[in-house]
Amino acid sequence: MSKIEQIKVGDTLPQREFKPDSVQLFLYNAVLFNAHRIHFDYPYTTEVENYPDLVVPGPLLGDWLNQCINEWLGEEGHLASIDYSNRKAAYVGEPLHSGGKIISYNEEKREAQIEVYIKNTAGEVIAPGLAVVCL
Repeated sequence: MSKIEQIKVGDTLPQREFKPDSVQLFLYNAVLFNAHRIHFDYPYTTEVENYPDLVVPGPLLGDWLNQCINEWLGEEGHLASIDYSNRKAAYVGEPLHSGGKIISYNEEKREAQIEVYIKNTAGEVIAPGLAVVCL
């Protein structure tokens, strides 16, 4: 039975867990040409900007939300749109996880709205979002 035949409001997406390290942050920001030092320069980050550790870049959180949705969809659909915002900083070594819940499904259009999130270990939503998928 396919996702389309089983989907219902309230269904949840499988959670994905992440534990970003300094190498991942450095490489990710290099690809983006993001030179903000809070993502790779520990002394600058802690002594000048006063963060407790290197800061996980916001676009990486968005990429993780995309991965969560696309892995759930597999070959049965595609991500039509996603909007998210970064509400709280995340830091190197901090375990994070993504997930989501179907909040509406239009059977005629075969389109679902999914509330997505990245949460920290305290259970706080640090990056909420809304995705639309076509099945």
